[in-house]
Amino acid sequence: MTGVGRHAPGGLSDARLGELVSRLGVEERVRVVTGATAWTLPPLPAVGLRPLTVSDGPIGVRGRGTAPTTSAQLPAPSALAATWDEGLLDELGALMAAEARAKSADVVLAPVVNLQRTPLGGRHFECFSEDPLLSGRLAVAYVRALQRNGVGACVKHFVANDSETQRTVYHSRLSVRALREVYLAPFERVVKDAGVWMLMAAYNGLTVGRGPESEGPGEPADSAPATEHRWLLRELLKEEWEFDGVVVSDWMATNSTAASARNGLDLVMPGPGGPWGTALREAVRAGEVPLEDVDDKVRRILRLAALSGTETSPQAPAADLSAGRPGGELPSGGRRLEAASGDEPATRAVLRRAAARATVVLRNDGLLPLPPSTSRIALIGANALEPFVQGGGSAHVTAPYVSRPLDALREAFPSAAVTAHRGGRTLSHAPLMEAAHVDGGQVALTVLGPGERQLETRTLPLPWDGVVRGLPAEAVSVHVEARIGLREAGEHLLEAAPAGAHRIEIDGSVLSESTHRVGKEALLDSSANHPRGYVRTVQVPCGGRRLSLTATVQAVDAGPFGRFARVELRHLPPGPGDGEEIAEAVRAAGEADVAVVVVGTNHETESEGWDRESLELPGRQCELVERVAAANPRTVAVVNAGAPVLLPWLDSPDGAPATLWWWLPGQEAGASLADVLTGAAEPSGRLPWTLPASHGDVPVSDGVPRDGVIDYAEDLDVGHRGWDRLARTPARDFGFGLGYADWSYGPPRAGPWRAGEPLKVTVPVRNTGVRPSREVVQLYLEAPRAAAGPSGASPRRPLRWLAGFTVVEAAPGATATASVRVAPRAFEVWDEAACGWRTPAGEYRLLAAHSSRDVRGEVTVPVRTEA
Repeated sequence: MTGVGRHAPGGLSDARLGELVSRLGVEERVRVVTGATAWTLPPLPAVGLRPLTVSDGPIGVRGRGTAPTTSAQLPAPSALAATWDEGLLDELGALMAAEARAKSADVVLAPVVNLQRTPLGGRHFECFSEDPLLSGRLAVAYVRALQRNGVGACVKHFVANDSETQRTVYHSRLSVRALREVYLAPFERVVKDAGVWMLMAAYNGLTVGRGPESEGPGEPADSAPATEHRWLLRELLKEEWEFDGVVVSDWMATNSTAASARNGLDLVMPGPGGPWGTALREAVRAGEVPLEDVDDKVRRILRLAALSGTETSPQAPAADLSAGRPGGELPSGGRRLEAASGDEPATRAVLRRAAARATVVLRNDGLLPLPPSTSRIALIGANALEPFVQGGGSAHVTAPYVSRPLDALREAFPSAAVTAHRGGRTLSHAPLMEAAHVDGGQVALTVLGPGERQLETRTLPLPWDGVVRGLPAEAVSVHVEARIGLREAGEHLLEAAPAGAHRIEIDGSVLSESTHRVGKEALLDSSANHPRGYVRTVQVPCGGRRLSLTATVQAVDAGPFGRFARVELRHLPPGPGDGEEIAEAVRAAGEADVAVVVVGTNHETESEGWDRESLELPGRQCELVERVAAANPRTVAVVNAGAPVLLPWLDSPDGAPATLWWWLPGQEAGASLADVLTGAAEPSGRLPWTLPASHGDVPVSDGVPRDGVIDYAEDLDVGHRGWDRLARTPARDFGFGLGYADWSYGPPRAGPWRAGEPLKVTVPVRNTGVRPSREVVQLYLEAPRAAAGPSGASPRRPLRWLAGFTVVEAAPGATATASVRVAPRAFEVWDEAACGWRTPAGEYRLLAAHSSRDVRGEVTVPVRTEA
């Protein structure tokens, strides 16, 4: 068992931690288990603890306070998972550690190892995969690299937090087997194999029940919010798994004092305030929360501080948290990296390589890579002009720059004429209002208190994101005024998108009015997060028109985040319609040697805070691809999305002969795409999830709670397992990817199965293409025909499941031997009656495959005795 303090070099002993805790009074002990701010913990000078800082991830390290305002921006986690490359995740984890050190962050709130249970999940892009094994192994590589370099990882969100709809109140209901074998699996690997230092308890509740095949007493059903779920946090995580790191709440997720404190939560964030603080101190005095429970929390925080290299306060005594680390060496034994920066050549190179390597070739009828002689390229699509490089929410970071496809293609093809054409809008809402359309280029704000008493006035220049921050505690509402000048003749679209109670008028006419006040859900839930708006169209004659817009919106009390108000003002001036733009793009495609059409999602589609309602591409993008492909038989379609979308033209004889899945590629977007199109880099990505051909075929078609509950009715059959169970055919199966070479497989060979030991498997693979290439060799297991246990019952298992994988490289005509170790857990099932793992005996089929449904060879693995 790999416990944090027990096995991490430099970790403090339990005795030493106990001695440090004994120096603290009850007041200090209680104070340190709630954040001092939204991103820091309180200092404890008596034991040499400076304020410990956490920062959002996983696409970059955002930093707080005086930290740099820009960050190296990685491809989205779903893109990184498409590499299936643990070595690359190690490299990127080290880069993130350097970024964290540069921003004085001790812990990065990443990675996310929740599963992509449904393709409609709003944070789908932020998760690695629909498969527990792939998610767990990649997370382990990432966490090890972070912590090897002295920066803590906080794996999240524990557990079954797979939907954004009503995310702060719903309960996930699933069987113990599904929880153990599927949803807990990546968390268990990160705890046991990587010794993660921090783990985040989720917003949702968890209801654990018995599976339909259970007999005997087994584990009892249990239901509670994740932040106070005793079985989950204390009995499973801390006792069974021996996790000795810190369990932190998701931000503003804790809604109780005694229950959360007694049942395993260690740290409430953000602070100050919240449900602990004074209330926890009184609960300790009243005997509702044992002091030893608080002491355990403090020990865990001090252990984390020691592991992350927390500096000693000047007034600390000699025997402090740095004891045992002479010379200021990192407690992990890793080297102290120089500060990374998103615009440094070395950082740019690794991010460019990662984005290119993640790209998945879905179709290639010999068109790619493009020859250097290409003389005219038509670059088409709204996402070609403004690529969608990252999803919304807490993962968002500001990159120092973004490489644009137009610039990158012109650099890659210096002798070619590269033209750019939007081909229609893809956004449902208008863009933020520009300064040129408002008198003085700014809006006037009046902050109002009780009785509409004026507290202060402000002016904000446009464009403005619509959020009024830093409101005084007595603020009740904010009044906004703007004088709008519409000069262009034609139809203008005006929008206002408020949060909570409001009254919005245009020229004295009410556009929208509501008395519904919102609270912290304005930060957390889809009810107030989604960029919806109230719309007015205005017809402007040739002489222009002037309008007065006023809005009064409530001040939202966001607790530790302070008070704010929000009302986005948006404006879309007249311009060519989508039909005209598509026609112009089609004409350009017909005149070019090659047309590159980039389609995809956008900031209205993929974000924390809401789930998607459809798998359709927004706007008329499918029509755009079909018409461009009809005009030019040399069309490359590029899909810029982190989560699945429907591609009805993918396999059409008249469709684009080449299609790439480009993901949300991060700051090196354009450069990575140019590398793939030219063949300078191998697009060796493989899908970490299943691509549907139609919405109706998706095994789990939504994650919407019913009566406050999400039932995991598919049980063990999440993702590709569900597609197999239902015998449905996707557009592309899990693990699919063509690359730029073909591969032939020799017969796999498996060593003898031995209880409790990894199974050693070798697969010879030959590169039959004309380019050096990379192959992801995947191993799947199929259960014995009769796998009866001691009770005589045969456990229901997926038809097949991913059991191992590795990446190999080979030159043209060369053969590489893929060596894969299949962990014992791949054979095991959770016995709900016996409350333990067992391995059903029988003849297992082990399949060597190019993807989940492209099997290239098999071998039988006998398991003779029940384990």
